[in-house]
Amino acid sequence: MSTTDMSMGKIIFYEERNFQGRSHECMSDCADMSSYLSRSQSCRVESGCFMVYDRNNYMGNQFFMRRGEYSDYMSMMGMRESIKSCRMIPMHRGQFRMKIYEKENFGGQSHEMMEDCDNIQERYRMSDCQSCNVMDGHWLMYEQGQFRGKMMYMRPGEYRNFREMGMSGQRFMSMKRITDMC
Repeated sequence: MSTTDMSMGKIIFYEERNFQGRSHECMSDCADMSSYLSRSQSCRVESGCFMVYDRNNYMGNQFFMRRGEYSDYMSMMGMRESIKSCRMIPMHRGQFRMKIYEKENFGGQSHEMMEDCDNIQERYRMSDCQSCNVMDGHWLMYEQGQFRGKMMYMRPGEYRNFREMGMSGQRFMSMKRITDMC
């Protein structure tokens, strides 16, 4: 039995604030929304969780959206640009495991995590996290402690160098599991 459910997710994007204008419905990943809408200023997440990005191909600033209505997400979330791509986050049931490393290419101090961590500096005495290996589950990494600041979505896989992923100059200080609480 699979521990990941790919069938749960639906988000509707609207060109104008307050769910007005043309709309586009997504139930899976969409790397380039410009072929469907010229811009997007509001959205409604009917089910599941999504990461939305202010650049095509899942690049740029990332924002986590769970079930709910976002009538003017640009001002609500401090976004400067319209959403250009989105990725559905599959619901994971089972354990969560991620190993974080102080330096790129899995170097320096490391710690295996199975729970949320609100501050790696306080808990593990790590001043930085530059690479990780996500073994189980889906995670959000935040640039500040207490799950604040810019975030990055991490799905299972090896991430050898955050700088090469377009996260130059960004540190990650807290990590949170994406659970079925969406």
